[in-house]
Amino acid sequence: MNKISFIGVNRLRDCLKGHLGYYLVLVLFSVSFFSCQTEKENNTPPNVLFIAIDDLRTELGCYGHPLVHSPNLDQIAKEGFLFKRHYVAVPTCGASRYSMLTGMLPQSKAHLKNQAIEEFISQQGEQERPESFVHQLRRNNYYTVGMGKIPHSADGLVYGYLEKPSETKEMPHSWDEFLFDFGKWGTGWNAFFGYADGSNRNDLKGQVKPYESADVPDEGYPDGLTANLAIKKLQELKERQQPFFMGVGFFKPHLPFTAPKKYWDLYDEATLQLSPAPDLPMNVHMASLNNNGEFNNYALGDEKATLEASLSDAYSRKLTHGYYACISYIDAQVGRLVAELKRLDLDKNTIIVVWGDHGWQLGDHRMWGKHTIFEQALNSTFILQMPGQKSHAKVINEIVSTVDIYPTILAACGITQPHPTDGESLLPLLEDAQANNWRNTAYSYFRNGISVRTDRYRLSQYYREETPTIELYDHLNDPFEKENIAAGYPAVVEELMPVLQKGNTGLYERK
Repeated sequence: MNKISFIGVNRLRDCLKGHLGYYLVLVLFSVSFFSCQTEKENNTPPNVLFIAIDDLRTELGCYGHPLVHSPNLDQIAKEGFLFKRHYVAVPTCGASRYSMLTGMLPQSKAHLKNQAIEEFISQQGEQERPESFVHQLRRNNYYTVGMGKIPHSADGLVYGYLEKPSETKEMPHSWDEFLFDFGKWGTGWNAFFGYADGSNRNDLKGQVKPYESADVPDEGYPDGLTANLAIKKLQELKERQQPFFMGVGFFKPHLPFTAPKKYWDLYDEATLQLSPAPDLPMNVHMASLNNNGEFNNYALGDEKATLEASLSDAYSRKLTHGYYACISYIDAQVGRLVAELKRLDLDKNTIIVVWGDHGWQLGDHRMWGKHTIFEQALNSTFILQMPGQKSHAKVINEIVSTVDIYPTILAACGITQPHPTDGESLLPLLEDAQANNWRNTAYSYFRNGISVRTDRYRLSQYYREETPTIELYDHLNDPFEKENIAAGYPAVVEELMPVLQKGNTGLYERK
């Protein structure tokens, strides 16, 4: 019995002693009944619409970007909670998604690879400990549907880029259904690397450009087909009368930067801003950087990216143009999906999560890609909209991690967490965006390194022969990480090193 009902019963007892008892019986019974009905409604498990967007750094209007056209994602943020400092555990697709789905930081070097889900989940029988939070939702009467890139694979199956699809499911116990429309591309991975004419990077052995602007409708590229599929499935889920989790994974703005021409036309390329940190960071060994290998897999690019020199301004703007066009293309698909959610009157009891699986370096420090433990590779989009919270929209400035998503979703769905994770529920931050007891740290791992982000600093330690192995960046004075100041601030390094070592989960021998 809730508080209002309890008070109503006690007042009813007292009032029956007086002359007005009869009338108050009616009034208080109505109050108590309404309260119980409200409690029953509030106890209805919420649905979850989880939208994963590949390679999406915080390059949206809601994050303060002056040029990116993202009205639909901006509206979700306006009606919900925008996390400005969310950091992924690993800046590569498969490993980041493994960490998100399991709520765990990497325990071994195998957890840093794109094959992490394949190695640690795909071949396993169902066990007492759930393979993912989606699996746990399914065990608690949720109908679970995945489509697109939620785990690492483009279509939920385990096979290599150049192989035929297998029948091995990436997450065999998590989904009631896993769907994908590969259209004219034939397979999920071909669609992932697809161009408007139905060709793909795989079959063409990399002899392709890293961008394309084709005059086609949204369905002319795979993400438009995914949006269509998701809209149709929402209509079916409406009729099930069962709480659902639907994960929708969009490909763009992952390379290649391919999007319908109308989204390219939203931008004037000549006015696009270039990276504020185009040069190599000071006091850093090249081993900390990535060599643009993924980007250079697109062999017909206008220029080859190297660490020796920056790309030309003209080509940098073209690539930035492509990245922004892809964001706007995905924003439109998200808008279609959320509009359908509202049309079906499902939005009133649906949690919406928008998550970028990691950031992306748009020429920052001469890098085009992820695969480092620098800020731009780790900071990604994270927006959370809770039903009934639209009037309490907040910007969360505290530091949060991808591993916090698992406990947050379970808590929001009223499900007891079955085992400890490395994350914490974010629900207290939704109540108080500056909760005093929040840990305010996030750990990330790559390139033989561990990095911890605190409110002011990023401290990274590399386990390698090349020096320096310690990097410290002061985000108060150097938000773009232009200079490693570790050598000049030994006291700060000494203070933060125990914090960093808390994140050494067994990957490396402690020094």
